[in-house]
Formats: sequence, structure tokens, C-alpha cells
Amino acid sequence: MIQECQIRVLPQQAASEATIADYFAKDKGIDVRTINHVRILKRSIDARQRTIFVNLTIRVYINELPQDDMFARTDYPYVGDKPSVVVVGEGPGGLFASLRLIELGLRPIVIERGKDVRERKKDLSLITKTQKVDAESNYCFGEGGAGAYSDGKLYTRSKKRGSVDKILNVFCQHGASTSILSDVHPHIGTDKLPRVIENMRNTILQCGGEVHFQTKMTGLMVEAGSVVGVEALNLVTGAEEIYRGPVILATGHSARDVYRYMADAHIPIEAKGIAVGVRLEHPSQLIDQIQYHNRQGRGKYLPAAEYSFVTQVNGRGVYSFCMCPGGFVIPAATGDEQLVVNGMSPSNRGTAWSNSGMVVEIHPEDVGDPADVLSVMRFQEKVERDCWLNGNRRQTAPAQRMADFVNGRLSADLPKSSYAPGLIASPLHFWLPKMVSERLQKGFLEFGKRSHGFLTNEAILIAAETRTSSPVRIIRDRETLQHVTLRGLFPCGEGAGYAGGIVSAGIDGERCAEACALYAAALG
Repeated sequence: MIQECQIRVLPQQAASEATIADYFAKDKGIDVRTINHVRILKRSIDARQRTIFVNLTIRVYINELPQDDMFARTDYPYVGDKPSVVVVGEGPGGLFASLRLIELGLRPIVIERGKDVRERKKDLSLITKTQKVDAESNYCFGEGGAGAYSDGKLYTRSKKRGSVDKILNVFCQHGASTSILSDVHPHIGTDKLPRVIENMRNTILQCGGEVHFQTKMTGLMVEAGSVVGVEALNLVTGAEEIYRGPVILATGHSARDVYRYMADAHIPIEAKGIAVGVRLEHPSQLIDQIQYHNRQGRGKYLPAAEYSFVTQVNGRGVYSFCMCPGGFVIPAATGDEQLVVNGMSPSNRGTAWSNSGMVVEIHPEDVGDPADVLSVMRFQEKVERDCWLNGNRRQTAPAQRMADFVNGRLSADLPKSSYAPGLIASPLHFWLPKMVSERLQKGFLEFGKRSHGFLTNEAILIAAETRTSSPVRIIRDRETLQHVTLRGLFPCGEGAGYAGGIVSAGIDGERCAEACALYAAALG
């Protein structure tokens, strides 16, 4: 017999399959020895009151064993002899577009300007050691995109655009923990996600697709108003290369050279709003104490606590973004004279710090002429350069204690931080754009009122968080997902302005692959 039900239990009762089975057996008045397996379908933590509860939806197998996998598998056929589609970028948009193309009987040819996920890791470690950034291999560019080494959070609100469950199941098929299928805020972890990404690439190769690393798109090939391929530069040999086929353009939110190329070529794009601010880092124990209403913190059975804040200040949203409990702050620049920070967490979320982006909405009209398609990008670049200048022209990040920032005081010293390249005390309240700093100050005051102890000098602001999303939208037709003027070009994912995170980019990748398959079928 199989029973599904919802239960509300204490954290220690939800700690393992055995403790859940014991609770269920006592509640139903049955012998626990008849329970062969308990599968958690959904799990969430209710920390609104002093007594913390875990809400579970479970499937209990009584006197029988599960006959099905814990996740739905996708069949990927061999497509080595099928028509080709060029996929530019191997972040989540490009990866899921490629896998969906294989499902649909098309052969993906993936070109990625960065290195494979293992080689890329070596370049990331050099940022701390040398204080220099490889412009083609960094926390934004390379196999897996910006998400590969910046946390791997899989929570999204983009459920109307496609199947979130499909994306999560594909991750599980390639090695992710099946816990992502049940957790309300699923998370793979920056230590686990690279291997999953590598497995996804291997699926592409085993099915007859191609993946070319250190290969940078330099232009689109256009014939009779249709895109028929891309021109590319092999960054190792310096050779110019050509890849033919319809193009799914999934270059990520930091591919500024692509935006400039499109603007110069008069390919329709438009400025898009972003959010700009700082990384706010607290001791993780303090966040645990605040969120779990307990001086002892999270204790033995609860995970590192999360938070979410949002308010309006002078007509613009101020909110937390990409919260990383038990995580690190990392250097996320993609070139010289830039200083950008982001956050990530390992799978166990076990560090001594918790951080999140704290950002302010920026609209195109806030930073210049909205008709200037690159105005928001230029504003983004200026903030990053100002940050670099205030960081001693290195990856040493300017920082300020939280209460000092709110009160307009320079911090005499700084607490220990997870940011490996180092920090330097700096008056962020003085040199950050006023539209950002003044709204953050008021926002922090509001958040401090809502959550006692949150506004504290134990926390530090690390500048600057600017890569929250793409500053440009590459305009496409709503129905066909093709570019509005270039047939055969499918702008995709976060870099094209149509996604905001790993899962939503994956969903958009699948949609673009489906649209591309219809286009290819029409071509015959």
C-alpha cells in the first residue's frame, strides 16, 4: 500500500527517513516495521514563530518497495547525422537548449568562449593569488556560465513559461541530489554543480553533438535576411572558424562585446533595467539566531537560515537578491578595471558567513537617454570602475560596516570576511551613486525595524553588486522567439533579457530549442 499525506513536525522528527517513518507509524497506529520506504515530495521550514516546524509532503510505502525512479528520465537519441543548430554559450540557457535540441532530433554545435568547468576553476583561484582577471575565463565566462561557481540555487518564480520540474529532473539525471525535487528553495551547491554540468556536456557529446571551448563568436553570418551561422575566433590558435546552422544566442548577462556588436550592426536591442548595490555579509550564526528566534542559532537539525527583504524607497524597489546562507562572497569581474562581487554557497552551506545582494532597481530613464540602447550597460561599467578605483585598482574590494554606512561614517576597521582577495575600508555612502546609496540606507533602516538585530556593525557591505541581470534586451518575436528582424536567430536566456537565474534560463533554453526545431522543419 502507498499513502501520501502532509505532516507538520519538529525539526528533529524530520531529520531522517527513520524519524519520519516513526512519526508516521505512531500517528497512524501501525507497526513501523511495515514501512519499507518514505519519500519526501515537498519540504519547507516554517520559522514564523518561536517553535520551528518542518512541513512535509511524503509518500509512504507500506509492505511494498518503490518500483519507480525518484526522478523522471529523459531519453537522448543519437543525432550525429542530423541537421545542426549553433548554440552560442554553454551556461544554463545553452546547456538546456542543447539537450532539448537532441530530444527533438537536432544536432547542437556549442561554442563557448571560456574553458571547461575544470580548467576554469584554476583561473578562478588565480584571481585571489594575482589580483588579475582572465577576461575569457572567470566567474561569469566558461562552461556552466555565471551559475556554475556562484551557488547553484534553483529557486524560480518563472513557472508560467515552462516546466520547472523538467529542469530539476534533468539535473538529477546528470548527478544532482534528488533533494532538489522536494525542497522549496532547491540548491545544488557550488561544490557539486560543476560535476553535474560536466555530465550534461558528456551527454551532448555522446549523442553526436559538438562542444568547442575557448571559441568566441565574433559575428553572425547573414544571408538574405536570415542568420545561417556564426563567425568565431579560436582563442588558443587564433584561427578564424565558421559554424553553420540556425543560432541560439545564449551568451549570458555579461557578454558586453556581443551587445556592442549588435548595437554597431544596428541589430535591434533595447536598454533594460537592472539592480545595483552591494553584497551584505553577516556572521551566519547571527542570521540563524535572528531567523530562528533562538540565541543558540539553528542547532543540530536546521539548515543555515535564509532571509528575504523587499521595500519601496522613492519609487524604486530595494531588496535582497541571491541570498547565500553559509556561503562566500566572490570576485565576479570579467575584465580589467572592474570590481564586481557576487555570492555562492557550498552544498552544506557550512561557512561562518551568510550573504546576499542588497540592491536598488535602476530603470533606463534613471541613467540617461532611454533611446541609448547601451545606457544602462555604461552605467553598470562606471559603477564597476569606480569600485575598482576605490579598491586600490585591484580586486581588493571597498567595504564598510553596515551601521556605519547607514549613519554616514567611515569604518575604522572591518570584521573578518569570506571575500578572499581582501577588503579595504571605504566610505561607500559617499562615492556610490546617490540614487543607490540613499535608497539602501533607508531600506536598511526599514529591514532593521522588521528584523531586530539585522542592522548591525557586525555586518559589512562589500561593493559592488552590479551583475544582477542583463542591461540589454535582445528583441525577439513573442510567438516564434526569433529575433524581430533576423530569421534564424533565437536570443536566449538571461543574457538576452528573458530569464533571471539558472532554472528560468534553462526553461528559456528549452523554449528556444523548440522554436528553433519548428523553424528548421519549415526550412526542410
